[in-house]
Formats: sequence, structure tokens, C-alpha cells
Amino acid sequence: MTQPTIRLTVNGRIHEVDAAPDTALLYVLRNDLELNGPKFGCGLGECGACTVLIDGVAARSCVIPISGCEGREILTLEGLGSRDQPDPVQSAFISEQAAQCGYCLNGMIMTTKALLMRSPRPSEAEVEEALRYNLCRCGAHIEIMRAAMRAAGHILEAQD
Repeated sequence: MTQPTIRLTVNGRIHEVDAAPDTALLYVLRNDLELNGPKFGCGLGECGACTVLIDGVAARSCVIPISGCEGREILTLEGLGSRDQPDPVQSAFISEQAAQCGYCLNGMIMTTKALLMRSPRPSEAEVEEALRYNLCRCGAHIEIMRAAMRAAGHILEAQD
């Protein structure tokens, strides 16, 4: 049986994917589109390693079927910035050295980006609340918090 073709807009580009409608978005991003920013962590939507933005909202791609993504804008870590021109959130994480193993970084960065898109001047409590469901087993939480707060400052400077 032939799989239906599903059109996904990822990082501003339209992709036609032949996959079952209930296929997790994460698998299509990693296996079909070769985007390795989102990571497979728990597979249950609990850890945040697979976070992407869908229409500007942080979403766990391991539990979202691709059928629910047609006609929506999907943004992955690869779509934020480049090595030469990183997004302000990426720059902040680099400046604060907010990584140890790096496995959680995709989720931390994408969740921070979503927060700053809806609230450019978050309080520390708002940052903590936004990131509280993203797991980091290395213990880089202090650096991650500093990076998120730094990103808020960088974004504000760029807007002024």
C-alpha cells in the first residue's frame, strides 16, 4: 500500500513526505529531512530533547503526528541561525557555555526561543517556568538559565 504524501513546511521550505499520517514528526525530521537538531530522548513528550516550534509554539515532535502539521510552520534548531550568524538565543548559549553533553540543548534553545517570541522581557520566574519541563541530566541548569536571560537582553538590544 502506498503512503499518502504529506506537505510539511520546515524552516521555510516545503517538503513532500511519503509517510503514514500517524508517523511522529521527529522521525520525519531526522530520517527523511536529515535534520538532527531535534533529538530522540524519551519518546513520550516528557524530556524536551525533540522540541521544535510549530507556528511559534514549543512542541514535542516525538508525540506529534505529521498529519497534524500540514499547513503549519515548523522551525527546527537548524532553521534558527547558522554557524556564521547564529540566532541571539544560540549566541547566548554559546557565550554562557550552557552545555555539557549537549543532548538537551535543542529543547532548551527552542523552548527559550518560543518564550522570547511571546514575551521578550521574561522574568527569571517566567524563564524557570518555561524551561521546567526540559530535562538536563548533566546539571548545566545554572548556565542554561543565564543563557536564557542573556538571550532576552540580546533580543531587546537588537530591537532597539
